[in-house]
Amino acid sequence: MILTIMLLLASAGVIYLSCEYFVNSIEWAGVRLGVSKNAVGTVLAAFGTALPESVVTFVPVVFGHDAAQRNIGVGAALGGPLVLATVAYAVVGVVFLLNRKTHNGIFLSKRAASRLSRDQAWFMGIFVFKVALGLIVFTWKPWLGMLFLLAYAIYIWHEMRREDDGPTEEKLEPLKFRPQDTHPSTIWILLQTLIALIVIFAGSQLFVRQLTIVGPWLGMQPQTVALLFSPIATELPEILNAVIWVRQGKQSLAFGNISGAMMIQATIPSALGIIFTPWLLDRTLVWAAATTMISIFGLYLLLRRSALTPARLALFGMLYGLFAGSLFVI
Repeated sequence: MILTIMLLLASAGVIYLSCEYFVNSIEWAGVRLGVSKNAVGTVLAAFGTALPESVVTFVPVVFGHDAAQRNIGVGAALGGPLVLATVAYAVVGVVFLLNRKTHNGIFLSKRAASRLSRDQAWFMGIFVFKVALGLIVFTWKPWLGMLFLLAYAIYIWHEMRREDDGPTEEKLEPLKFRPQDTHPSTIWILLQTLIALIVIFAGSQLFVRQLTIVGPWLGMQPQTVALLFSPIATELPEILNAVIWVRQGKQSLAFGNISGAMMIQATIPSALGIIFTPWLLDRTLVWAAATTMISIFGLYLLLRRSALTPARLALFGMLYGLFAGSLFVI
């Protein structure tokens, strides 16, 4: 177990360092592609960092040899949004509170809050539909998985057409692979992005592998590990990206990365689960979905009422703790 814990800590450190390179290069990629700052967070960064959790869902549901293995993928598909809706958003609040003196106390502009509330509304509509599908049985259910892919395509189209929430929050830092180059070439930008993603993916897989060892040691079943622990590992890139961007005073990018990743989690892994499995949710998964909805609806209300503060956002992390404790009761 000592070796397992050491590998957990080492993989988390590797993921954090690679995320430093990823957020740096993805901002440069956004400049090269001419997309808005919002799209950098909600589309480019979210798509890259969502690869680990998408793979964690894809492999079991498509190549699983039995129902138990496919259920692990279903658990991961529900666990990802749960972690993002509670832990990831709470991290933004906590990190801002720890660094608020360097940010002049400005947490989120009104325009950014309005955009973020619309993202939560998008997510809630899709999420409720996918949970409802998990409660009923009918033969043509797999075909509805295509609707989730279509929904994500529409979301990307909207995000790419949206204008920025305001002026650039901070000057773009030099590309880490070319720190002396004020105008790095596209090849160097893509190379840094690709290498960072490969390291993030490898680190996430190592993290997940160690968690599968810790789970049985704690007496937990594979599906519980997939629901409770695996998403923490696979969502670690989004969480660490948020830490980095908030420390830089770029809250809109941090929020965009999380909300964009949530849209991916609500659509692509769900589509895979609906297409390749019966997509029937047990009471544990339903409770995970309910906790996710409580968190997102609470965030939506605070945003609509212009009442969101870093301290209130930090409290959303308690919902994940309550969910983890309730699993033992369920």
